Amino acid sequence: MKIYTKTGDNGTTGLYGGSRVKKYNLRIDSYGTVDELNAYIGLIKDQEISTSIKDSLLKIQNELFTLGAMLATPTEKETLKSGAERLNIPKIDSNSILFLENEIDSMEEDLPQMTHFILPGGHQSVSFCHVARCVCRRSERLCVELNDEETINNDILKYLNRLSDYLFVLARKLSKDLSVEEIKWIPKKNN
Repeated sequence: MKIYTKTGDNGTTGLYGGSRVKKYNLRIDSYGTVDELNAYIGLIKDQEISTSIKDSLLKIQNELFTLGAMLATPTEKETLKSGAERLNIPKIDSNSILFLENEIDSMEEDLPQMTHFILPGGHQSVSFCHVARCVCRRSERLCVELNDEETINNDILKYLNRLSDYLFVLARKLSKDLSVEEIKWIPKKNN
């Protein structure tokens, strides 16, 4: 199988189910941003971090691929029973969201209470978490906009919202694990 098909040379791309849309379509932007997020999570996973965090990040990467497939499936194709069976696309569900919540709760047990907003930085691994968090929030905003145009599975929105929280807490955990002081945001008054 060749990597190039030439079918997108005219500025369109195919969705699951066969329909074609412009490459700037909001649905494409939504799952393209999820793909970008997945790449950043791969970058975090490639850092010198614990095996258990790497395992969690690999699970999240797989979930994001599933989430992207859900976004690449037009709502009308997803709701048609014959189409769904033919496409055989897995789904993000409440168990996927619960996994993130459990991971967040577990990491927070060993973290000091937050007293200030925290600025990104302090260590490359921590900064990668913050970049991924920002991409996750952008992905969430795009999916909310897509949902306003055509209803998408609500678990997608919940998952992305929870994932950005996970990435923030992971940044805090890595700061602690790497003995890096969190950079507190302390507003300075104008003189």
